[in-house]
Amino acid sequence: MANKSFSSIQISEAQKVNLKSLGYKQMTPVQAQSLPHVLQGKDLIAQAKTGSGKTAAFGIGLLERINPRFFGVQALILCPTRELADQVGKELRRLARSTANIKILLLCGGKPFGPQKGSLEHGAHVVVGTPGRVQDHLRKGNLKLDGLKTLVLDEADRMLDMGFFDVMTEIIVHTPKNRQTLMFSATFPEAIKKLCRSIQRNPVSVTVETEHEPGVIEQLFYEVKKHERNNTLLALFEHYKPDNALVFCHTKKQCDVVAEFLRGRKIDALAIHGDLDQRERDQVLVRFANNSCPVLVATDVAARGLDIKSLQAVINYELPRDPEIYTHRIGRTGRAGEKGVALSIFTESEQVRINAIEEYQDKPCVCDVFQSLDRDPGYSLQAPMVTVQLDAGRKNKIRPGDLLGALTGDAGLAGAQIGKIDIFEMSSFVAIERSAVRQALNYLADGKVKGRNIRARKIGQ
Repeated sequence: MANKSFSSIQISEAQKVNLKSLGYKQMTPVQAQSLPHVLQGKDLIAQAKTGSGKTAAFGIGLLERINPRFFGVQALILCPTRELADQVGKELRRLARSTANIKILLLCGGKPFGPQKGSLEHGAHVVVGTPGRVQDHLRKGNLKLDGLKTLVLDEADRMLDMGFFDVMTEIIVHTPKNRQTLMFSATFPEAIKKLCRSIQRNPVSVTVETEHEPGVIEQLFYEVKKHERNNTLLALFEHYKPDNALVFCHTKKQCDVVAEFLRGRKIDALAIHGDLDQRERDQVLVRFANNSCPVLVATDVAARGLDIKSLQAVINYELPRDPEIYTHRIGRTGRAGEKGVALSIFTESEQVRINAIEEYQDKPCVCDVFQSLDRDPGYSLQAPMVTVQLDAGRKNKIRPGDLLGALTGDAGLAGAQIGKIDIFEMSSFVAIERSAVRQALNYLADGKVKGRNIRARKIGQ
């Protein structure tokens, strides 16, 4: 078994100190199996799901190879969605603290093109981006990859599902033949294997077990009539009373209808799917991650890259046809040493999906009827936090400490009343305890952050 201590791998002492300060106690399985090969410059195929620590698995390795004195793009990470690219960029910035003057740039759709072009003209060491926007910059000559050392394809299966094969191929043509190529994917269909054969040289394969330890996730299946899905969903909340939950639906319209149904039953819920614009998607994800919206109703596509540290329940409003997708869905709960529950609703006509899951997991599914659930007619689920949005972000040199200092200083809030702080390019989001929101907004209406007035507003209820 691989040594799980970061002291056992060939990285700088400064990075070891940085990792300790960031709370990295020991390597996750994907890090322990991947990092030694990444550091040796080998090509890699790693099968690992979201939340397994794969960003650090490639991030630590590629940062060790960066020459800060050369202001050309030395590492390129392609991600399927802007949300995942944003997460990867934030984590890389944390990992890059140990090395001075490393510039990390995000190139994603949904953002103005001009400022990205300007940033590229000033030089960048690491680019994290979505395939379409990276392709645009390459075609216009803004992005040069002739000095690239490391190419990372993160969630490669998702990029192929979204139709990016030709775009990825075009991008790869612009990279040096002697680059290192790291492929991370939750699943490995034939199309991924074909891509690996065409772009990698003698890659090392790493597979991290995607299933949890027995007993970590309690899986229960409830058979219903077709018209009973909504009532069963409500019964599951009333019986299990999770603090938060991720509800999976098949279609965008289904997400909207289910979220509206839950809100009408005093359960705070938001839908996320491909029809939301980028601003709406950002707000929904921020609110779910910072504990100011307890229930997210999502499609599989929209949920990819979503990494919630402590998720109590995953509910399948409808079972997926593919048992591997089911396994990835429920794998979002029961993390970080906590237990989780996976609850699924199915009809008699969907018994074939139950059979497929039983065959895939090599164990029988525990099935019940929703009438067995204990109902609580007075049940409601409201978030303990509320999100406040401010009209200043990274472009205004705003840092989390600036907002925390203003709110705990002149505004008079206790540190415990302030939750997660997210800084975006042009705006920031702060989670504040519901009881303290009015106090915070009153201060921000007249007070200042870093010497300037900043407009603030509450998002949601």
